[in-house]
Amino acid sequence: MSGQSQPSAAEVEAARDDPKQANILYHDWEANTYDEKWSISYDERCVSYARDRFAHVAGTEGWPYRNALELGCGTGFFLLNLMQAGVIEKGHVTDISPGMVEVALRNAKQLGLDVDGRVSDAETIGYDDASFDLVVGHAMLHHIPDVEQALREVLRVLRPGGRFVFCGEPSKVGDFYARKLGQLTWWATTNLTKLPGLTDWRRPQAELDSSSAAAALEAVVDIHTFDPQQLRRTAVRAGAMDVEVATDEFTAALLGWPVRTFEAAVPKEKLGWGWANFAYRSWRALSSVDTKVLSHVLPKELFYNVEITGVKP
Repeated sequence: MSGQSQPSAAEVEAARDDPKQANILYHDWEANTYDEKWSISYDERCVSYARDRFAHVAGTEGWPYRNALELGCGTGFFLLNLMQAGVIEKGHVTDISPGMVEVALRNAKQLGLDVDGRVSDAETIGYDDASFDLVVGHAMLHHIPDVEQALREVLRVLRPGGRFVFCGEPSKVGDFYARKLGQLTWWATTNLTKLPGLTDWRRPQAELDSSSAAAALEAVVDIHTFDPQQLRRTAVRAGAMDVEVATDEFTAALLGWPVRTFEAAVPKEKLGWGWANFAYRSWRALSSVDTKVLSHVLPKELFYNVEITGVKP
């Protein structure tokens, strides 16, 4: 896939009333730079993240799953890192965005992983009944217009006793404070770097405009935020059994969103290994506090990420 050009203002406006087309526009546009934008990697940093998030809600029983599908795969982050962690043997990827499927398959090939894929709508998954032992997804349910219908499709393509695991979904409260922190950080960084002596820390205006355009389109494709228990009830209505929900990242999200926004607003060459090490170690330490301490004393609804798992009867 050649690099997608930035969608025009007319295309973005037309997509406001068509969330599926908006998702295709946004994710095709972002496909080739998505891993860099979100600091996605396929090394131990993200392998351990994917493994830990999966185990946090679904445990480790049943590993490795023989045959798994990632729904709304993006660049393949969740499935490919779960395969490297030994959670999954054979993988398949789907996404409504052709560009994302292409990048996910390219990443799989570079990693030497046994993966195939196809373009598919999550509400009408393009695989036969009872095809998989596991269906996974990361930060994708919130893009789907009809979440309950998508979960019904997930159960259809699972074998009896098969499991689904979805992680990284935004909670209602978490999305509110993350967006506010991101907006404040963007405003502060882009204005402070106009000052004398700080202009070297300012990205070219064309890049800032492109980031702002991406944020505007991202707001269109982010359809839902979730209350953990309401999401659980949706999965039960869809026909799942043994449904469990968990949440993670509170203090880690309070740090992570300003950090990601700052990284998007300043030239990449200004942020070296020292910054990356600081950001990662700080996020990891706070995530540990969130999981080991705060998850036992704070309401689930305060945490940024919602995770859900269930089983096909």
